[in-house]
Amino acid sequence: MFKNNLHHIYAWLLLSPALILMGTFTHIPSILTLISSFFSTGTKKFPSKFVGLENYELIFDDPIFLEAVLNNIWYAIATIIPSIILAILMALFVDSKLSGRVLVRMAYFTPTILPMIAVSNIWLFFYTPEIGLIDQIATNLGFNSQNWLGDKDTVLNCIILITIWKEAGFFMIFYLAALQNIPPELKEAAFLEGSSKFYFFRRITFPLLMPITLFVLVNATLNSFKLVDHLFILTKGGPDNASNLILYYIYETAFSFLDSSYAATLTIFLLFALAIISIVQFMFFDKRIHYR
Repeated sequence: MFKNNLHHIYAWLLLSPALILMGTFTHIPSILTLISSFFSTGTKKFPSKFVGLENYELIFDDPIFLEAVLNNIWYAIATIIPSIILAILMALFVDSKLSGRVLVRMAYFTPTILPMIAVSNIWLFFYTPEIGLIDQIATNLGFNSQNWLGDKDTVLNCIILITIWKEAGFFMIFYLAALQNIPPELKEAAFLEGSSKFYFFRRITFPLLMPITLFVLVNATLNSFKLVDHLFILTKGGPDNASNLILYYIYETAFSFLDSSYAATLTIFLLFALAIISIVQFMFFDKRIHYR
């Protein structure tokens, strides 16, 4: 009995650093944010007071936030699906018998390890009107100069392109690891039976990749709702909120408009929405995952 107690104490001691960090930087701030959302933003002259659900009612009357939500939904759809498809294609390519595949893998993965601010500055050089790389190529081909980040019709798509370029290589690593764990006997047996490569991928490879796909899908969804870095450098949510996303709007509300209580309310709304999306994803994919 005493020995078992020692094992329990030892286990809790090992877990305690992680639990302390998680509680300090995740759970406690979340609880404090939830509490703050029920109060008004206080000043020295007018201290904060309990307002109940008043901050939550303001959400549905906030046209900028609603526009940011719509922008974020399109941003999520346009980045998640192409990133996953591209990651699978890249993983299949570098998993094949390719000469110099180590260099190709490194080239695919390099955008992932670059700092977000550095990536933004690189693409800012590409998108800059007249002197940018894209405009230089376009004008030499006879096209007119285009202000890619200053046009409401193109700015969000430009941000989407950057995200796909940066995230596809990261997701590729997980798919590559999963592909290398598929028994080669399955492929040999399928080809002996006369199966084509596409049929083998559709009936064998992709079903076996479903656990990784669920993991990647959840992470890609979370990533699509927490973009801030690119917007700081490239657009600051403009022009006319055309590239404003939820988390950037929360940052602006808290640190530019100094309305911390409303920012806390928006944060709780975002956390609740992400929790619902994640639960739906797990429920939808649970019966479609093949572990063996």
